[in-house]
Amino acid sequence: MVKIAPSILSADFANLGSEIEEIKNAGADYVHFDVMDGAFVPNISIGIPVLKSVRKSTDMFIDVHLMIEKPVRYVKQFCSAGADLVNFHVEADSEENIKEAISIAKSMGKKTGVTLKPGTPAEAVMPFLPLVDLVLIMTVEPGFGGQSFMHDQLPKMEAVRKMIDEVNPACELEVDGGVDANTAPLCKKSGADVLVAGSAVFGKADRAAAIKAIKEA
Repeated sequence: MVKIAPSILSADFANLGSEIEEIKNAGADYVHFDVMDGAFVPNISIGIPVLKSVRKSTDMFIDVHLMIEKPVRYVKQFCSAGADLVNFHVEADSEENIKEAISIAKSMGKKTGVTLKPGTPAEAVMPFLPLVDLVLIMTVEPGFGGQSFMHDQLPKMEAVRKMIDEVNPACELEVDGGVDANTAPLCKKSGADVLVAGSAVFGKADRAAAIKAIKEA
């Protein structure tokens, strides 16, 4: 069954520890941790001190999505702060530097991923595919939560799924952006293994029912 990774960008930050405990008990598989620097994307979110606090409060798998420029500068700090997987945008730096960031994270015992913005073609993942544990396809423009799902990204999912199956079958395909019980079946049909959901989980009073609805859609 598909895994669900609620994005804490939509959580109540005044009660973050209890919010994460609630989604764990509700059946979530990963915690999706969005980091924005105000440069790579037009918004600023959370960073290393919050990650340290989250790590102390939960044993859940933390999937850190770095929407920051030149992530190689900070990969060690995010690994040390408690990330289980660190995910780098292919657009955020040169191929050489993204590969260096992947290497650093792996040397610290962490899983790694790469992310594609909506405007980035599927082929951009190929130089990194043998090296990573996850590929994230953005189905909204990164930077803000609560956006609508971009249906034109479905063919890209299918193309990346095919590449994964041919090159690195153990790699997971993750989808982030506008995922809910209505769009989840489209993502699954296109080969997604992990679905990131923000407001579709944290925006609901019954988080267990929300996660179940997405998983079973």
